[in-house]
Amino acid sequence: MYDEAVITDRTIGANRPDIIINNKREKRCTLIDVSVPADANIAAREIEKRCKYKDLEIEIARMWNTKTKVVPVVVGALGTLKIGFEKYLEELPCRVNVEQVQKIALLGTAHILRKVLSIGQ
Repeated sequence: MYDEAVITDRTIGANRPDIIINNKREKRCTLIDVSVPADANIAAREIEKRCKYKDLEIEIARMWNTKTKVVPVVVGALGTLKIGFEKYLEELPCRVNVEQVQKIALLGTAHILRKVLSIGQ
C-alpha cells in the first residue's frame, strides 16, 4: 500500500507512512517513510520518522499479528547519507542500490532548482 491511511482501533495521529509492505506468509510488515531534507538535517529527520510511527508500528503488530518494523529512508538533498544507511536498506524486503537512491535524490533536487530558477525569466 502507498499513500493510504491505516485504519486502527485506537486513534493514532501518524497513520499514513509512505509505503507499507505486508508479507502475510512470513507475518512481517514494513513501514517505509522517505524523506529528502537539507543535508544538515538528516539525523534529526531520521529520529523524527522512527518516533513518529512508533505508535503505528505497535498498533499494526497487535492488530495484524505480525512483526512490524519502521524503516526511515532519509537521503540529503545533495545525496548525503548518515552512517549506517545501508543497514536500513538491508531491512527492506527488496534489493535497493545506495547509488540509485542518491541519484534519485540529486535529480529531484536539480528538478526543483531548475523550476525555481526559471520562474524569474
